[in-house]
Amino acid sequence: MTSLAGTGALLRLALRRDRWRLPVWVLAILAVTYGSGSAMRTSFPTQRSIDSYAVSVASSPAVVAMTGPPLGLHTLGGIVINKVALTSLVGVVLVVVLTVVRHTRGEEEDGRTELLRATVVGRHAGSAAALVAAVTVSVVLGAGTALSVDAAGVPPASAWLYGATIAALGLVFAAIALVAAQVFTHARTAVGASLAVFGAAYVVRAAGDVREDWLVWLSPVGWVQATHVLGRERWWPLLVPVVAALLLTGAAVLLEQRRDVGAGLVAARDGSATAARSLSGPVGLAFRVQRGALVGWACGLLLLGAAFGSLARDVDDLVRGNRTLRDYFAHSGTGSPTDSYFATMLLILALVASAFAVSSALRMRGEETSGRLEAVLATGLSRTRWLLGSLVVTAVGSLLLLVAAGLGLGLSYGLAAHDAAQPFRLALLALVYGPAVLVLAAVASLLVGWLPRGVPLAWVVVALCFVVGWLGSLLHPPRWLADLSPFEHTPAVPVDPVSWASLVVLLLVVAALVAAAVAGLRRRDLTA
Repeated sequence: MTSLAGTGALLRLALRRDRWRLPVWVLAILAVTYGSGSAMRTSFPTQRSIDSYAVSVASSPAVVAMTGPPLGLHTLGGIVINKVALTSLVGVVLVVVLTVVRHTRGEEEDGRTELLRATVVGRHAGSAAALVAAVTVSVVLGAGTALSVDAAGVPPASAWLYGATIAALGLVFAAIALVAAQVFTHARTAVGASLAVFGAAYVVRAAGDVREDWLVWLSPVGWVQATHVLGRERWWPLLVPVVAALLLTGAAVLLEQRRDVGAGLVAARDGSATAARSLSGPVGLAFRVQRGALVGWACGLLLLGAAFGSLARDVDDLVRGNRTLRDYFAHSGTGSPTDSYFATMLLILALVASAFAVSSALRMRGEETSGRLEAVLATGLSRTRWLLGSLVVTAVGSLLLLVAAGLGLGLSYGLAAHDAAQPFRLALLALVYGPAVLVLAAVASLLVGWLPRGVPLAWVVVALCFVVGWLGSLLHPPRWLADLSPFEHTPAVPVDPVSWASLVVLLLVVAALVAAAVAGLRRRDLTA
């Protein structure tokens, strides 16, 4: 039996298990990419507005750091690529990292790999199947992205080059995730490490683009953006991520040969001989399980908020001469361009925080399917206390993330504007979105309570809210569809005054959904 025996069967199994998850991810990313790109025709209807945007971006180091080298911005296609870059890059990295870790380290952590290895399955078959699945998704996303930006006005040759860069980035981060799955014992640690590498790569690329020096060649993101789409277009930089992916895959194979099944190269730390009193209750236990993820999300949102805040001083220049862009920011309310910008950025940061809220709430389903919940409930802990304790951590964590996002936004803007009050002001305003974020967490808990097999639908709700919140003013969706998003019923601070009535209504909706979730969990059987 070879080390790759059974790869085809495991690949079919992985695709069968992800038959809903992967299509939803891919379609959501492509829908946002297509919607963002198509909206640029409306946002920049004249060459004058295009030229005005190009001049503003080229003179703003903060924008270059966020989106990449300012190439082809005097054309509509260049603006499309500039606008969709962040969504495409983050989207493909998230999908491939989660896919690889789920079908490698996740399978080992749950004990399924050991059972499969007892059959006619080679040592590296599981890793090979996960890698092939991730590469397939990367290629599909790359082709879909190319078609999306082509339809938005990017020349076909440039569109396919851009699609190839997305696929190449997915390829190299699939290999990075495969290495992380060999090094770390837990799936969540492997995911966190892989995404930390992406964050570091993005920062290094940003520094290199701002300084216009060799630093970009130290980053996988810099490798793919070195193709210079709509600039001096070249295909050869894509050889770098391909070679890197092959080398990383070889390293993962060597590491997998030198470890035991279920173990990582970095051994898990021994626990304390005596448990803390906080672990005797559901809240302390849930916090202990999620504290690493919470710290990672908080740091990420703090940095993302700081990046957004660094652009605030350039808002007046960006909207000058661009009526459509002014109208886009004005969708958040009637106020100064800077306040309208803050309202839009706070909404986007709150939408990102809602992803943590949903993932935190869905951890309850993971505890159930892994079999750990049965052991917990075998004690004196009731299902109601367990669910409510888990949701307390979700709620408090989500609010802390909003504060971190607002602090980051206010710190960078306050330093630039020499206004020490901005961090506190924007952190407080970010909490206004707390009820809306908690509604999405409550929806996830409702699915856990009543429809556990349908928990991926919670991510569909997040995607809907994201599209409506980010692109609603440009796509003009039906009013009834927009009203399904709780963020549409949240005051657009700092432009609009805080409406306590709407926030109280949202909190009542949260309470009703949680009560229904408790009722559902108490009435159904647990599954493992």
